[in-house]
Amino acid sequence: MSATVTTEAGSGDVLVSFRGVQKSYDGENLIVKDLNLDIRKGEFLTLLGPSGSGKTTSLMMLAGFETPTAGEILLAGRAINNVPPHKRDIGMVFQNYALFPHMTVAENLAFPLSVRGVNKSDAGERVKRALAMVQLEKFRNRYPGQLSGGQQQRVALARALVFEPQLVLMDEPLGALDKQLREHMQMEIKHIHQRLGVTVVYVTHDQGEALTMSDRVAVFHQGEIQQIAAPRELYEAPRNSFVANFIGENNRLTGQLVSHDGERCVVALPRGEKVEALAVNIGQPGEPVTLSIRPERISLNGRSEQCANRFSGRVEEFIYLGDHVRIRLEVCGKPDFFVKQPIAELDPTLTVGDVVPLGWQVEHVRALDPLQAE
Repeated sequence: MSATVTTEAGSGDVLVSFRGVQKSYDGENLIVKDLNLDIRKGEFLTLLGPSGSGKTTSLMMLAGFETPTAGEILLAGRAINNVPPHKRDIGMVFQNYALFPHMTVAENLAFPLSVRGVNKSDAGERVKRALAMVQLEKFRNRYPGQLSGGQQQRVALARALVFEPQLVLMDEPLGALDKQLREHMQMEIKHIHQRLGVTVVYVTHDQGEALTMSDRVAVFHQGEIQQIAAPRELYEAPRNSFVANFIGENNRLTGQLVSHDGERCVVALPRGEKVEALAVNIGQPGEPVTLSIRPERISLNGRSEQCANRFSGRVEEFIYLGDHVRIRLEVCGKPDFFVKQPIAELDPTLTVGDVVPLGWQVEHVRALDPLQAE
């Protein structure tokens, strides 16, 4: 599909516009194919995708560290293709912090202010405010080497915000942190964003991070935006099989389209079973289709009686995850079909080898384009 995906925002709400932006490093292969994207004032937009999908290149073009091969980028209505990075009024946070090791925390924060000619007393006040925002007032005289990874990342965040830019860009800023600290920093960044109302463009390949933090997520693949939407819509209503597969866990069944009637369709699986599904992104009868069903939308045993699509599955494995269990079953000839159940709903008598009825509603199975081999 084309990457001509723009927002519905009125022009007054838009801070950044990518218009027909392309990027090639060798003159032949486009890393970014045809990017049309409006970023709204005050939103937290995440660019999500696998390595090499074009998300970081798009961010670097916005920052001014890369130049578009074609198209233009507008910031607050002004073309910035030829504006150097330090004149763009953009804060940046990188994964490696990029702090000056020979400067104290306070001096690191004062640096972007001195570059912009802010007077000393005003700068001192702003540094104080920024340190308070990330709860590091007591560390103002320490050097980066005397701080933990999480503290260094906080300093980097404060430095990006200290000169009150209209836009902050973050490139995998939490990638080097451990899981617990990472989750804590996700919330911290989200709350700072809510308090300041600054526009944030955030790059990550971590789908959980994107879903947790963002107002909207743009999913990149092979240099194009596949879908841009609020996290819930992206998860519940993926537009194609790449998005369904990349965001969250997903059972995929491949089959052939039998019939199509309005919003619904019937798909035949290889062994002849028929599935009624939502027709989201399909071709003509006889053509291949990928069915997408989330593991938490599947009902087992008695709960499956009301389901339009009903089959049986053989239990192969239990994977215990604390608050829920993932059950691997063989369903319709597929050996790795997963059902996710809260612990409270799990039948304690269920064991490996049991054959159980299971099912899902039509609205929870999406008929999508055949999954491309990577």
